Amino acid sequence: MPMRLSVVFAALSLSLPACAQQGVSPFVASGAVPGQGAGYHARGPQLLAQTEGSDPAEVRVAQSQAPSEAVRYPTLPLTREILYKFLLAEIAGQRGNVRLASRAYLELAQSTRDPRFAKRATEVAMYGRFGDIAAEAASVWLEIEPDSQPAKQTLMATMLGGNKLSEAKPLLQKLLAADKVRTGALFQQLNPLLSRHPDRKAALKLVQDLAQPYPRLPDAHLAIAQAAAGAEDFALAESEVGEALALKVDFEPAALFRAHLLQRSSVPEAAAYLKKFVSANPRARDARLFYARLLAADHRPQEARQEFQAIDNEAPGNPEVLVMIGLLSMQLQDLPAAEAKLKKALELNYRDPDTLRFYLGQLAEEGQRPEEALGHYSQVRAGEQAVPAAARHAMLLSRQGRVAEARARLQEVEAQTDPHKALLAQAEAQVLREARQYQEAFDVISTALDGQPDNVDLLYDTAMAAEKVDRIDVLESRLRRVIELRPDHAQAYNALGYTLADRGLRLDEARGYIEKALSLLPDDAFILDSLGWVHYRQGNLDEGLGLLRRAYTRRPDPEIAAHLGEVLWAKGQRADAEALWRTALQEHPANDELQVVIRKFLKQ
Repeated sequence: MPMRLSVVFAALSLSLPACAQQGVSPFVASGAVPGQGAGYHARGPQLLAQTEGSDPAEVRVAQSQAPSEAVRYPTLPLTREILYKFLLAEIAGQRGNVRLASRAYLELAQSTRDPRFAKRATEVAMYGRFGDIAAEAASVWLEIEPDSQPAKQTLMATMLGGNKLSEAKPLLQKLLAADKVRTGALFQQLNPLLSRHPDRKAALKLVQDLAQPYPRLPDAHLAIAQAAAGAEDFALAESEVGEALALKVDFEPAALFRAHLLQRSSVPEAAAYLKKFVSANPRARDARLFYARLLAADHRPQEARQEFQAIDNEAPGNPEVLVMIGLLSMQLQDLPAAEAKLKKALELNYRDPDTLRFYLGQLAEEGQRPEEALGHYSQVRAGEQAVPAAARHAMLLSRQGRVAEARARLQEVEAQTDPHKALLAQAEAQVLREARQYQEAFDVISTALDGQPDNVDLLYDTAMAAEKVDRIDVLESRLRRVIELRPDHAQAYNALGYTLADRGLRLDEARGYIEKALSLLPDDAFILDSLGWVHYRQGNLDEGLGLLRRAYTRRPDPEIAAHLGEVLWAKGQRADAEALWRTALQEHPANDELQVVIRKFLKQ
């Protein structure tokens, strides 16, 4: 006997959100929170409790207002069995029993032949990773709606996702043959579905078998090429993508794939190929985008920016394109253009606004607008740039004398990874060093090193902090550990050699370390400075002077100026030394090294 209902349910929705494939619980997405007994509310056709009408014992499925929906979906009486199964499925899902929920929906689909139940069963089973139920539900869905492209695609995904290639093959052959209009599109869907299959050679064999009846279909050849690349048979991949392009010269997906193949061995060659393709097919927008990215990867920022700008001119308002123009403009030191493009991308709701705020903070710093930079950095509270932004924010505060605020800003950030924890410690130590709180800086960086004892950056920074508190034993042991972990760490050799030379210790050994550093980084200004300094300490004034002149020419740094001036003084060229120091002091009035040497020799 049909169930007699009064106002039991105002609305039980059968909306079927496509959330399972996105990794979102279909129960949470629909408004039903597991364990809380929340009702199900969403858009779409609804089961409505009938409170008046010809037969109060019967509740029918109210159709969507769209006229086409009334034709597609059956009108169902809400019997006890349907209501029971529906509630069982929803409650099971809310309580985390996804297998029971998907099975209940599948049984509803089988009994009612309503495609909405079949779709729901498929989605819930895929969310729960129950491949057997998902495949069965998708098959039912396709039986009910044989022309449904989502049903076909989902069934392909469930079959291939279950790694049952032999079972999937006849089904895929049937799907490809049944819809001649969409055969090409179905071939293009194979690669994403097979890309994670553990047996790449078997996947290639499957695609080759499926493509055999379609020798004149470009998409079939492209599918073989993609599968061949996955199996690392690049010769076959190149041959098949060539066949695809021979059949259809303006086949953009094939051109993109060939460019990817070329990129493996030569970025310039890939860029040259796409330049030719885009010239012949100016409407191939994806190819133009990839071409522009290849130009950027090939360190051709001016050309890359021109391409991205052309894309933006044709189809304005794409925030991804604006960001690329902005970043390339930063690289080209066109800071006003960079700032304008990044701000526009932010207005257009770019997917990662925190990264844009970080870049805008850097641009404001470059433009000597510290308050604006602080404003941008302060808004970055999540994502990959949260820690770097906090570090930059803290440094700006520190330079304004707001050391306590700077440390508080760093300490409020919750770093989730060891590299970010190290960066926070390094930034705090730098704040303290600039405030001349050297012991506190040493303590902070040493504590961080305790948690990551083989972190090369922390080892190096601890050594530099140790030098400021006259712990040369710690400096030497930390730098030797850096060299042990990274034998090519030129700066560690240089720092060790310079520190020994500056204190007049073991000068021959110090010179050996510095020469090793210079062999790793030839013509580095600071290493040349160190080598000139150790020659000076050894009494080799001419060698020292020549090296220090080279260093200062390459980089007019105040500390190099201090060293060069001292050697000039020792050579009797006192007027030249004084002129050099005073010029450097005008540009760097707060530099400690310059102030010390001027007081020493000019007695000021």
